[in-house]
Amino acid sequence: MSGRASSIDRLPDDIRDRLQELLRDPRVTQLEATARINEILESAGHEERVSKSAVNRYDLEMRKVGEKLRQSREVAEMWIGKLGAAPQGQLGHLVNETLRTLSFDLALKLQDADLSEESLPGVIDQLKALALAAQRLEASSTLNVKREAEIRKQALSDAATVVEKAAVQQGLTAEQAAFWRQQVLGVQ
Repeated sequence: MSGRASSIDRLPDDIRDRLQELLRDPRVTQLEATARINEILESAGHEERVSKSAVNRYDLEMRKVGEKLRQSREVAEMWIGKLGAAPQGQLGHLVNETLRTLSFDLALKLQDADLSEESLPGVIDQLKALALAAQRLEASSTLNVKREAEIRKQALSDAATVVEKAAVQQGLTAEQAAFWRQQVLGVQ
């Protein structure tokens, strides 16, 4: 395979964007999209033209990428739907588990890869970057869980104080008000 970019990749951005629009339109065939893009190229003074097979390959690749994105969104929506009202720490845990799985998958692929003296330094650098990212994510997740616990503890303490003051204002004894404070805090 040559290092030359495909005819689609060599298109100016605005013309490639137009091709993408045409390919997304179910009323337009690939043959029509090819013809329209070639007309645009000709009217803009570009010498290059795109072939039907290049447009077909590009469309197939874009559909494959689109399908992966669609699946990723569905999985994300499912988890967000499940964890949306859950503590942030759980969502962070999900992200950590996903990264761990990806790291494991990458490690398995690397075992099967033909590593050479030339490719090994790059692979090592990528593994270091992945490990550092995972370490930072773990630290961030731990910090988020701790902050969340502190916020909850402070919110309960504030609520307990309000209940205790209100109880005293309603004529309860200090002992009775302390009882209701303990109930809010969950202390038996």
